Amino acid sequence: MRAGFPVARRGMVVGLLGGSFDPAHEGHVMITREALKRMGLDRVWWLVSPGNPLKARQPAPMAARLARARALMRDPRVEVTDLEARLGTVYTADTVKRLQEIYPGVAFVWLMGADNLVQFHKWGRWREIMERVPVGVLARPGSGLKARLSVAAQIYRGNRVGRGENLAKCRAPAWVFVNLPMNDASSTEIRARGGWRR
Repeated sequence: MRAGFPVARRGMVVGLLGGSFDPAHEGHVMITREALKRMGLDRVWWLVSPGNPLKARQPAPMAARLARARALMRDPRVEVTDLEARLGTVYTADTVKRLQEIYPGVAFVWLMGADNLVQFHKWGRWREIMERVPVGVLARPGSGLKARLSVAAQIYRGNRVGRGENLAKCRAPAWVFVNLPMNDASSTEIRARGGWRR
C-alpha cells in the first residue's frame, strides 16, 4: 500500500465521510459511531478535503483541521485522512473512483448527513457517486423532511432500502436514510462563536 494511505483488506466494508471538517465536532463523531453500528461497516475513513467547490470561503489550513479531527475522533476503527489531497481529487466522484481502483475488493459506502442530501444534486457528477457506491444518509437536525424531498431522493426513490445493516451488500444505486438521536453541533456555528481559530 502507498505511504500515507490507510490499510484495507479485500472483503472489508469501509464508510467514507467527506467534508472540510472546519472544524470537526461531536456531530461528526456521533454520525460516524452510528454508521459503524447500524451499517455493518468495518471502518470509517474521514476524508478531510482540501476545499469545497461549492463554498467561496476557503477552510482553515489542512494541518489544523486534521489535528483537531484526530484529537476528537478517537476510535481504532476510524481513520482521519488527507486522501483527497494525496490523490489530487477535487470532486467526490473522482475520489470514489480512485479509491475503488486502489482498493480492489473493498466495499465502499458513502456517508453523509441529511443536510448534504438536500443539496447533493449540486455536487459535481453526483449521479456517478450514486451509481458507484451505496449511500448512507444520517439524520441531522432540521434536515429530515427536506432530505426526503430532495432532488436526489426523488430521482432515486426506487433505490431506497429500508435498513442500513445490509447497505454494503446492495448493488449501487442504493441508499438508506437512518434516523438517529440528534446532535445539533455545526461547524458554521462553532466558527461564528469564535470557537475555532485558524
